Amino acid sequence: MMKSFLRLVVMALICSSAWANVELKANHPQQYYVKDGDTLWDISSLYLQDPWLWPEIWHINPQLENPHLIYPGDLLKLVYIDGKPALTVKRGEQSRTIKLSPTARITPLDTVIPAIPLDRVQSFLTESRVVSKELLEDSSYVIAGSELHIIMGVGDRFYARGDWSEPQAAYGVYRPGEAYVDPDSSEVLGYDAKELGMGKWIREEEGIATLELIRSGEEVRVGDRLLATEQRRVESIFYPKSPKQEVNGKIISVLSGVKNVSQFDVVVINKGFRENMQVGHVLAIYRRGEQVRDTYTDELLQLPSERAGILMVFRTFEKVSYGLVLKATSSMSILDEVRNP
Repeated sequence: MMKSFLRLVVMALICSSAWANVELKANHPQQYYVKDGDTLWDISSLYLQDPWLWPEIWHINPQLENPHLIYPGDLLKLVYIDGKPALTVKRGEQSRTIKLSPTARITPLDTVIPAIPLDRVQSFLTESRVVSKELLEDSSYVIAGSELHIIMGVGDRFYARGDWSEPQAAYGVYRPGEAYVDPDSSEVLGYDAKELGMGKWIREEEGIATLELIRSGEEVRVGDRLLATEQRRVESIFYPKSPKQEVNGKIISVLSGVKNVSQFDVVVINKGFRENMQVGHVLAIYRRGEQVRDTYTDELLQLPSERAGILMVFRTFEKVSYGLVLKATSSMSILDEVRNP
């Protein structure tokens, strides 16, 4: 069962011309029994050359309750409606055939098959931030724990210096991480800020604030920064779509801390909402071509990039975005290219 997944995303854009040509795989099955551990992305990969176009082959029978959900044991059959491929579903227990609808729902995943593995991105939706150098430098910072402790855990009190003219009820405690630098322009795009926990405001005296660490995923240390909690909507529904604008970007970091990129890794790309990137944008990943030397002319040549995977943007900042790698057909790494699919 997929209890580690917390939410379901089932969504489509059925009017966009970008969805007009759906190409089935030559060796696709005529029917498939859904099993524990499947995702809609996995199942669509059995049928489609481009799995992110999967909503094009799902339809609806409005007479049935929750026809947009599928479960382990359901039988999928490929049929043709008005000359177009479509998947119908026979319930494993109820033995009823339904048609699935491109629509959006959020539901607990005790038995239902998820669309994509959202457990891979949850912490990056709520805990990580990309901030400017100015925000970090102007932020308050931890100067000591109670009894002059330099390491603090949940329940400990600590002290911080900063601007307390408009104190908040609570502050996120962050540790500055790497600087994200554009590999082409050398522009600093922002700084990674990893959330360590949450501090509750108690009081302030002569510019020094007292707070209590009420939540912590990692020990807090002297020098860590305090940032006001964000007032923003946390996305839990994603709308897969191709960007309308031309995108030519690069992967500049892997948030797991490694250099190589694999399926379901979370990566940072050097494009943000400044470049009109949106949550749900699907991008193709191209592996950089190797450099080779022409043995006749002695020239150093760059081989063409090769398509190696697909990612979906799930959170945007001003100059960078987070993306989840949904498909990997070969090895990838930092500085590989991302383009329109």
